Amino acid sequence: MSDSDLTRRSVLRRTAAVGLLATPAAGLLTACVGAKDDGPTDQAEGQVTAENPLGVKEDAPVEVVIFNGGLGTKYATDAHIPSYKKKFPKADVKFSQTEEISTILTPRFSSNTPPDMVNNAGSKLMDQGRLVSAGQVAELTDLFDAPSLDVPGKKVKDTLIPGTIEAGTYNGKPYVLNYAYTVFGLWYSGKLFAEKKWTPPTTWSEFTSLLDAMRAAGITAPYAYAGANAAYYQYLVILTTAAKIGGPDVLKNIDNLEAGAWKVDAVRTAARLWGEIGAKYTDKSHLGLKHTEVQLQQNQYKVGFYPSGSWLENEQAKDTPPDFKYQLAPLPSATSADKLKPTALYAAPGEMYFVAAKGKNVRGGKEYLRHMLSKEGARKFTELTKVLTVVQGSTEGLTLSPGTESANKALTAAGTEIFNFRWDAWYKKMDDECRTATNELMFQGGTADKFCDRMQAIADAVKADSSIEKFNR
Repeated sequence: MSDSDLTRRSVLRRTAAVGLLATPAAGLLTACVGAKDDGPTDQAEGQVTAENPLGVKEDAPVEVVIFNGGLGTKYATDAHIPSYKKKFPKADVKFSQTEEISTILTPRFSSNTPPDMVNNAGSKLMDQGRLVSAGQVAELTDLFDAPSLDVPGKKVKDTLIPGTIEAGTYNGKPYVLNYAYTVFGLWYSGKLFAEKKWTPPTTWSEFTSLLDAMRAAGITAPYAYAGANAAYYQYLVILTTAAKIGGPDVLKNIDNLEAGAWKVDAVRTAARLWGEIGAKYTDKSHLGLKHTEVQLQQNQYKVGFYPSGSWLENEQAKDTPPDFKYQLAPLPSATSADKLKPTALYAAPGEMYFVAAKGKNVRGGKEYLRHMLSKEGARKFTELTKVLTVVQGSTEGLTLSPGTESANKALTAAGTEIFNFRWDAWYKKMDDECRTATNELMFQGGTADKFCDRMQAIADAVKADSSIEKFNR
């Protein structure tokens, strides 16, 4: 998640990652992540029992590194670590957090001395696809086949929202837990809309008319995002519009590096429409600002719509006026012939967590994820972050925040028209290029044709690069 990206993020989301890192140290990773046959370090092993299905050594230390971004780290320190310690009181859980995952962890993966469990997120996340290809990530099949920690009679995989395991699967095997269920769209102030008697748009003409009304009301930037590190928020929006126009296969073809996938009419039209929004309704000074700086302006009612995932409410908690009331609007229809309804959403499991294959306590790392995937662990995560998880039924009885409740309602309204893409997590070079191309389109007078040409060129280059492992869905 940005410095808050699902993947970062994401996510998120988006989610996101490929040369192994998105930093000047990227070359290090390619050169010295270690060969696949480099043996793991001194792995701890305990006895497999009904109570200890993963065979965790009860007194073995486990090291956990969490990205400190939009979700914070209290969910780890106040919920998941205490849960692990309750089951294994003799074990020391070594916890650390950072805003620069790749900077901190690159040397450790290069020397085959990684932590056991990593939350790989942020604008400086590691290239997840290359980590998997290099044999640095432990397969999670045994975790998903293990009994749920607190749902009797069910395996972990049976407690998850459909699509969760697939989101972290690389060429048929699960390696990554995408834990936060992130809903993406246009975020706005419920208070502001109520006072102005505005309603979320469902068509493009309604959207631009509302942006005009916002400007007339004195809002500096009717539409905004942060160019310095959150351009992926915006490219996600562009591709969401493309999927609404042409259907979800538009995104699937991009994921699969299909010939000409970035040059189809749906993508070109979406890029043209959003380029027009950028030219007319954004504040060009936002090109150099970080996400939290622009988000603060929205909390000050200087920004109308802000594109983001559902981590936004928690990330801005300390700066949000009590009556601001975050709300989510799905992207409006782009044309009268869109294949998907205005209620269709980009939503996906995001925020990547993985176990290092060469960590000292692989079983402990997987067990830590099992505690995260308990119903109670997921419930506490949502309480502390205002973000949903991939664990079914974990919000039962919870009083949801305005933003989370709004996201839930949007998911219900979307029904089966929920979609996502995965290329950003598979191919870091494409993610990097798309952020730059998006900023050019939105802030620097770029064109839809140039955006599509740039992205097709990098996609073709990735496809032709035999050093990059390819993934499909």
